[in-house]
Amino acid sequence: MIKIAPSILAADFACLRERINQVESAGADIIHCDVMDGHFVPNLTFGPLVIKAARQSTALPVEAHLMIEAPQQYISAFREAGADRIIVHVETCPHLHRVVHQVRETGAGVGVALNPATSLTTVEEILPDINLLLIMTVNPGFGGQSFINTTLKKIHRARQIIAALGKDIWIEVDGGIDNDTASRVVEAGAQILVAGSSIFGKPDPGQACVELRRRALSGKMV
Repeated sequence: MIKIAPSILAADFACLRERINQVESAGADIIHCDVMDGHFVPNLTFGPLVIKAARQSTALPVEAHLMIEAPQQYISAFREAGADRIIVHVETCPHLHRVVHQVRETGAGVGVALNPATSLTTVEEILPDINLLLIMTVNPGFGGQSFINTTLKKIHRARQIIAALGKDIWIEVDGGIDNDTASRVVEAGAQILVAGSSIFGKPDPGQACVELRRRALSGKMV
């Protein structure tokens, strides 16, 4: 099953509820919230209050993608704001096992993300403890970037590793996902597609969501 996760990073915050409702009505599966601190990544976005606003705007699952340093200090705040799943970066967690289980203790689903240049070997030991692996397909920090083609091999390897484990772990991709790249990441093994500007940057986000799913489904998963 392929899931579409529109990222509100590209949405008009002046009418956030309306934009979220548009993609929800169009069949979106998850609302993705990119939290950036201006330290781990060169951009500053939003915190728990926006997660709370998203949670109050939709019945869909809301996931908080924490592109921040010391995420362990803020997990409770994001969970209390309404995040159903919390995703942390391996690069910011020297004690990743501890942080993963900290997320689990809140009752939230847990995901681990890694940047394009970060090896899959950094997450192999934690895979049995997580629900989702997020593979960044651009360098994090800004929306609207071009897809990094070499990440397709990483997605494929991740699918093989997870299959060998026999675990039910979702592979999510984030960055440069649009009508041209959607089928390619699905063919490589991705199951959840995060898309920001290719959905909320269009005149009709709902129709853009429908079209992205159509393009994604044209790819044959390995």
